[in-house]
Amino acid sequence: MKLEVAGRAAYAYTGGKPFDPALPCLVLVHGALNDHSVWNLLARWFAHHGRGVLAVDLPGHSASAGPALTSIEAMADWLLALLDAAGVERAALAGHSMGSLVALEAAARAPARATRLAMLGSTYPMKVAPALLQTALEAPLEAIDRVVSYSHSTLAPKPSFPGPGIWLRGSARALGRHVLVAQGDAALFHTDFAACNAYAGAEAAGAKLACPAHLILGRFDQMTPARSAGALAALLRARVHTIDAGHSLMAEAPDAVLAAMRAALA
Repeated sequence: MKLEVAGRAAYAYTGGKPFDPALPCLVLVHGALNDHSVWNLLARWFAHHGRGVLAVDLPGHSASAGPALTSIEAMADWLLALLDAAGVERAALAGHSMGSLVALEAAARAPARATRLAMLGSTYPMKVAPALLQTALEAPLEAIDRVVSYSHSTLAPKPSFPGPGIWLRGSARALGRHVLVAQGDAALFHTDFAACNAYAGAEAAGAKLACPAHLILGRFDQMTPARSAGALAALLRARVHTIDAGHSLMAEAPDAVLAAMRAALA
């Protein structure tokens, strides 16, 4: 689905169904150097089970025009503007990793518009190691390889997404490289990581949040370890779902993530 937000092209995948703003809406926000495709399974399931789905490409990522936004707060404002462009008054907001912070900030900035908040692979503060930040700027392909290694808990998860025979690490590496070159922004990985690293608004956001919150965490996550999310869970009074997966939990454990998402939105 193509939209215009702040005078620039924006894209949201609707799960294989025409988007109907009259349906209960679910917005899905990807993480650093990803795009809407990380949500394909969830987007399709919910779109075929009574929801209007918007799995967005953030500005500067794949099909949404750049430049990339440099702060979580700016991404949250863009997300709310996208809801306006799509004719959506209220929505459940879900995000993965960087996208979880965007979803949180958007839910806090417009508490009357957020019906549910689901934060996947999240923690706070979401600090990025200085060495990885520097590598993302100077050698982004190397940074992609490192993150892919850190984000998967096993060499061959079964069953996984999209199905048997798919090499998850190779797919994740290919996606990162695609997003990096899609709009010619060699610094995009660093821009995303720097936004995560700088975000300091969760306490204020938690005070404004008016909807139920859920954390969906990977037990073996090395990027945002589940053990580090206790303070965030307490801050948001969130229900925690822990899944046997790494940071790329939507790919490694799709059935378990779907079950947790269904519980979060019930």
